[in-house]
Amino acid sequence: MIINAENLILGRMASFVAKRLLEGEEITIVKAEKAVIIGNKDYLFRRYKQRVDRADIANPWRGPHFPRTPEGIVRRAIRGMLPYRRVRGRKALKNLQVFTGVPEKYKKTDEVPIDNILDRTSSFVTVGEISRFLGYEVSK
Repeated sequence: MIINAENLILGRMASFVAKRLLEGEEITIVKAEKAVIIGNKDYLFRRYKQRVDRADIANPWRGPHFPRTPEGIVRRAIRGMLPYRRVRGRKALKNLQVFTGVPEKYKKTDEVPIDNILDRTSSFVTVGEISRFLGYEVSK
Protein backbone atom coordinates (compact mmCIF):
# COMPACT_ATOMS: atom_id res chain seq x y z
CA MET A 1 0.00 0.00 0.00
CA ILE A 2 1.33 3.42 -0.94
CA ILE A 3 0.25 6.51 1.01
CA ASN A 4 0.85 10.07 -0.13
CA ALA A 5 1.40 12.06 3.08
CA GLU A 6 0.82 15.45 1.46
CA ASN A 7 -1.69 17.48 3.53
CA LEU A 8 -2.41 14.56 5.87
CA ILE A 9 -2.40 15.07 9.62
CA LEU A 10 0.59 13.19 11.03
CA GLY A 11 -1.13 11.63 14.05
CA ARG A 12 -4.17 10.40 12.15
CA MET A 13 -2.04 9.01 9.36
CA ALA A 14 0.26 7.33 11.89
CA SER A 15 -2.59 5.58 13.68
CA PHE A 16 -4.06 4.39 10.35
CA VAL A 17 -0.66 3.05 9.25
CA ALA A 18 0.08 1.42 12.63
CA LYS A 19 -3.17 -0.57 12.51
CA ARG A 20 -2.43 -1.77 8.99
CA LEU A 21 1.17 -2.69 9.88
CA LEU A 22 -0.01 -4.83 12.80
CA GLU A 23 -2.30 -6.65 10.38
CA GLY A 24 0.79 -7.58 8.33
CA GLU A 25 0.55 -5.18 5.37
CA GLU A 26 3.58 -3.60 3.75
CA ILE A 27 3.22 0.17 3.61
CA THR A 28 5.19 2.84 1.77
CA ILE A 29 4.76 6.51 2.63
CA VAL A 30 5.86 9.11 0.08
CA LYS A 31 6.18 12.91 0.45
CA ALA A 32 6.80 12.63 4.20
CA GLU A 33 8.00 16.24 4.37
CA LYS A 34 4.50 17.48 3.43
CA ALA A 35 2.62 15.80 6.28
CA VAL A 36 1.22 18.37 8.71
CA ILE A 37 1.01 18.75 12.46
CA ILE A 38 -1.86 20.88 13.75
CA GLY A 39 -1.16 23.50 16.38
CA ASN A 40 0.61 26.76 17.14
CA LYS A 41 3.83 27.09 15.13
CA ASP A 42 5.94 28.51 17.98
CA TYR A 43 4.74 25.85 20.43
CA LEU A 44 5.48 23.01 18.01
CA PHE A 45 8.95 24.34 17.22
CA ARG A 46 9.76 24.61 20.95
CA ARG A 47 8.44 21.12 21.60
CA TYR A 48 10.47 19.46 18.85
CA LYS A 49 13.60 21.47 19.73
CA GLN A 50 13.26 20.27 23.33
CA ARG A 51 13.01 16.66 22.13
CA VAL A 52 16.18 16.97 20.06
CA ASP A 53 18.09 18.74 22.85
CA ARG A 54 17.06 16.21 25.49
CA ALA A 55 20.04 13.97 24.69
CA ASP A 56 22.49 16.85 25.27
CA ILE A 57 21.42 17.63 28.83
CA ALA A 58 23.48 15.06 30.74
CA ASN A 59 25.54 13.19 28.20
CA PRO A 60 25.25 13.79 24.44
CA TRP A 61 26.27 10.21 23.64
CA ARG A 62 23.33 8.70 25.49
CA GLY A 63 19.73 8.79 24.34
CA PRO A 64 17.02 9.43 23.65
CA HIS A 65 18.03 10.40 20.12
CA PHE A 66 15.20 12.13 18.29
CA PRO A 67 15.32 12.24 14.47
CA ARG A 68 15.73 15.49 12.53
CA THR A 69 14.83 14.23 9.06
CA PRO A 70 11.21 14.32 7.83
CA GLU A 71 11.14 10.59 7.17
CA GLY A 72 12.62 9.98 10.61
CA ILE A 73 9.99 12.12 12.33
CA VAL A 74 7.15 10.33 10.50
CA ARG A 75 8.68 6.91 11.21
CA ARG A 76 9.08 7.81 14.90
CA ALA A 77 5.42 8.90 15.13
CA ILE A 78 4.32 5.54 13.70
CA ARG A 79 6.75 3.65 15.95
CA GLY A 80 5.14 5.34 18.96
CA MET A 81 1.83 3.68 18.06
CA LEU A 82 3.34 0.21 17.75
CA PRO A 83 4.52 -2.20 20.47
CA TYR A 84 8.03 -1.88 19.00
CA ARG A 85 9.76 -3.51 21.97
CA ARG A 86 7.97 -6.78 21.28
CA VAL A 87 8.57 -9.16 18.39
CA ARG A 88 5.21 -8.35 16.82
CA GLY A 89 5.93 -4.59 16.80
CA ARG A 90 9.47 -4.95 15.43
CA LYS A 91 8.18 -7.20 12.69
CA ALA A 92 5.47 -4.66 11.82
CA LEU A 93 7.97 -1.78 11.74
CA LYS A 94 10.12 -3.65 9.22
CA ASN A 95 7.18 -3.54 6.78
CA LEU A 96 7.26 0.28 6.74
CA GLN A 97 9.14 2.43 4.24
CA VAL A 98 9.12 6.23 4.43
CA PHE A 99 10.48 8.53 1.70
CA THR A 100 10.96 12.25 1.19
CA GLY A 101 9.54 13.04 -2.22
CA VAL A 102 8.49 10.28 -4.59
CA PRO A 103 11.13 7.74 -5.74
CA GLU A 104 11.09 6.67 -9.40
CA LYS A 105 9.94 3.19 -8.38
CA TYR A 106 6.63 4.54 -7.00
CA LYS A 107 5.78 7.32 -9.47
CA LYS A 108 3.43 5.26 -11.64
CA THR A 109 1.59 3.38 -8.90
CA ASP A 110 -1.79 4.24 -7.40
CA GLU A 111 -1.94 5.84 -3.98
CA VAL A 112 -4.45 5.07 -1.24
CA PRO A 113 -6.78 8.03 -0.62
CA ILE A 114 -7.18 8.99 3.03
CA ASP A 115 -9.68 11.62 4.15
CA ASN A 116 -8.10 15.07 3.96
CA ILE A 117 -9.49 17.29 6.74
CA LEU A 118 -6.80 19.95 6.52
CA ASP A 119 -9.15 22.50 4.92
CA ARG A 120 -11.14 22.68 8.18
CA THR A 121 -8.14 23.66 10.34
CA SER A 122 -6.44 27.00 10.77
CA SER A 123 -2.88 26.70 12.11
CA PHE A 124 -0.50 23.91 11.19
CA VAL A 125 3.15 23.21 10.45
CA THR A 126 4.57 20.76 7.92
CA VAL A 127 7.10 18.15 8.96
CA GLY A 128 9.53 19.67 6.45
CA GLU A 129 9.38 23.04 8.24
CA ILE A 130 10.13 21.35 11.56
CA SER A 131 13.09 19.52 10.02
CA ARG A 132 14.46 22.77 8.60
CA PHE A 133 14.10 24.39 12.03
CA LEU A 134 16.01 21.49 13.64
CA GLY A 135 18.88 21.96 11.19
CA TYR A 136 18.14 19.44 8.46
CA GLU A 137 18.12 20.86 4.93
CA VAL A 138 15.00 19.71 3.11
CA SER A 139 14.76 20.33 -0.62
CA LYS A 140 11.56 22.14 -1.59
